Amino acid sequence: MGHAAWLTGDGGLGKMRAIDERLVDDLLREQFPEWAGLPLRRVDEDGWDNRSFRLGEAMSVRLPSGAGYADQVGKEAEWLPVLARHLSVRVPKVLGVGQPGAGYPFPWSVRGWIAGETASDARVVDAVGLAGELGGFLKALQGVPSVGGPPPGRHNFLRGGDLAVYDAGAREGLGRIADRFDLGKGLAIWERALASRWQGPPVWLHGDVAWGNILLDDQGRLTAMIDFGCCAVGDPACDLVAAWRMFDAPARRAFQEAVGLDAATWDRARGWALWKSAITLVERPEDAESLRAMKALLAGA
Repeated sequence: MGHAAWLTGDGGLGKMRAIDERLVDDLLREQFPEWAGLPLRRVDEDGWDNRSFRLGEAMSVRLPSGAGYADQVGKEAEWLPVLARHLSVRVPKVLGVGQPGAGYPFPWSVRGWIAGETASDARVVDAVGLAGELGGFLKALQGVPSVGGPPPGRHNFLRGGDLAVYDAGAREGLGRIADRFDLGKGLAIWERALASRWQGPPVWLHGDVAWGNILLDDQGRLTAMIDFGCCAVGDPACDLVAAWRMFDAPARRAFQEAVGLDAATWDRARGWALWKSAITLVERPEDAESLRAMKALLAGA
């Protein structure tokens, strides 16, 4: 379920060097000698799809962790400058795109460093305010001209596309947690989500709205969004899972009001949140975000 179905074998992880400071240093010396020798250290809060390293004081290096994420490098390099011109929230700036080398088989990138604290439940001091800011960001993102933008596909695991691609996984996940949650209510939410389609022109979506991709300033306000590897132009419903996975009821209402959109899109958003939470709870039964989302969804919130 999830990303695994889109990866081929081990994604190349068994055939390449470990992604560590030595590898990054070798790649820089081969391809960007002007930046070689700068202090290099792995970031404290790293993601699953990519490995990131701080380079000096003003840059970072980002390397896909497997073949399933490699196509995202060129996409971000092409489209992040376009998005940045239309958004008030900061987004990553790609300074250079590296090629396979030094025993590493995928493209990779050097980016500008964005200062800020990675968001989390513990770091948020005003959840309602942050929910409104995040909803405003998504509304602005949806307003960026989308002509020529990348449609959903393998590069982003079809986020922004037809939710039905995850039908089998969602039903299996719900069935495997039926001893803890009301299967009938879950299936009803899922069926309602499948019953509609996005009726407007395709719009930009981030594809992975989660705590780890949100940066806060020292006042706890939204200052930047990172990791646009799953971005595309399509149905924005998948970006709305934050309503249940990140926020309580008052913040959820602020988020929904800031984003807007029609009732059918929010039905599909509930489907996305249900799918994500169900498959996560199968693997991690006490995952706090998924428990919060599942309880709220089944309660009709």
